[in-house]
Amino acid sequence: MTKIKMSVPLVEIDGDEMTRVLWKAIKEILLEPFIELNTEYYDLGLIERERTSDAVTLAAAEAIKKYGVGVKCATITPNAQRVEEYKLTKMWKSPNGTIRAALDGTVFRHPVLVNGIKPLVPNWVKPITIARHAYGDVYSGVEAYLPEGGKVYLELPNGEKKLIKDLPSAGIVQAVHNLDKSIEGFSRSCFNYALSTKQDLWFSTKDTISKTYDHRFKDIFAEIYEKEYKKEFEKAGIEYFYTLIDDAVARVMRSKGGFIWACKNYDGDVMSDMLATAFGSLAMMTSVLVSPDGKYEYEAAHGTVTRHYYKHLKGEPTSTNSVATIFAWTGALKKRGELDGNEELQAFAERLEKTTVSVIESGTMTGDLVPLFDKEGVIPEKVGSIEFLEAIRKSL
Repeated sequence: MTKIKMSVPLVEIDGDEMTRVLWKAIKEILLEPFIELNTEYYDLGLIERERTSDAVTLAAAEAIKKYGVGVKCATITPNAQRVEEYKLTKMWKSPNGTIRAALDGTVFRHPVLVNGIKPLVPNWVKPITIARHAYGDVYSGVEAYLPEGGKVYLELPNGEKKLIKDLPSAGIVQAVHNLDKSIEGFSRSCFNYALSTKQDLWFSTKDTISKTYDHRFKDIFAEIYEKEYKKEFEKAGIEYFYTLIDDAVARVMRSKGGFIWACKNYDGDVMSDMLATAFGSLAMMTSVLVSPDGKYEYEAAHGTVTRHYYKHLKGEPTSTNSVATIFAWTGALKKRGELDGNEELQAFAERLEKTTVSVIESGTMTGDLVPLFDKEGVIPEKVGSIEFLEAIRKSL
């Protein structure tokens, strides 16, 4: 069989733990037999990040800027326990946060829907896409612990000092920031994505409490919509509206789905996990980072599946859901094919997505999906991590 050729490389970003194991297996079982895989490889496993003092993460981000499309495996963001476990010299930052800051992009996440797995919210009949701002806020915040309390000030460039708080005893403080330029890029990415997918766009913050910080987001979205997108939205028959984050949550729960929900960085982080679980499984949530200048990085929305990795190291069987990681690869391959005019590569990626879903719908799935699956005439069968990939390969 003649393999599909790739003229321009993908930026391939390897990761950690069980997802790293599956990453290698997906390539060997589902991709390399059919594609002459052309990638520029970066190892963002925690060991390599430690060895390079995290320079490899920045190099991967620059490669995405160069080639336009990357695909990333899940990685560890170390905490104190991980520092000790891996004998790290410091608590390295989130690789996702570093790449997002470098690309100044927006993260769009939506679930993979399967006939037989019903959302926990019965009225959600269409997928809900989370658009997460990928710059600033707590992810690049500055924090301090004051063991004896004291006065904390915010000093502005004009020399003005604002008293944040006179802490009467031990406490914590945090400073966060954002940029007009980044918020503008975020809003345009959301408006463009809504137009391209013909979906309504919601945006929500807490501007009644955060009267400067959150209100700035609200104002920028409103200004850009009125000046640049209102007529296009009306022509497309779609709607943009703003509401408070708590009202948005209530509206989302009552909705039928089928829209884009734009959120600030932290809100988007939390709400995307909530939506993924409600739609079935976090392992079924896709994620793509889109920069304002049209660079793309695809990944799964979940972590490294540590518990399964420890079982794997002991030689114990695992049944790890690889759907989101498969769809990270297919998303990147489709985009690479689109940019390069490689219709054969696009068609293969679409075929792999459909096959993956059809295998689950036929009753073959990993253990996390078995309790969720309910389809008349089909009895779900739990298979192992590699067996699931082999079932897809056989069907493909």
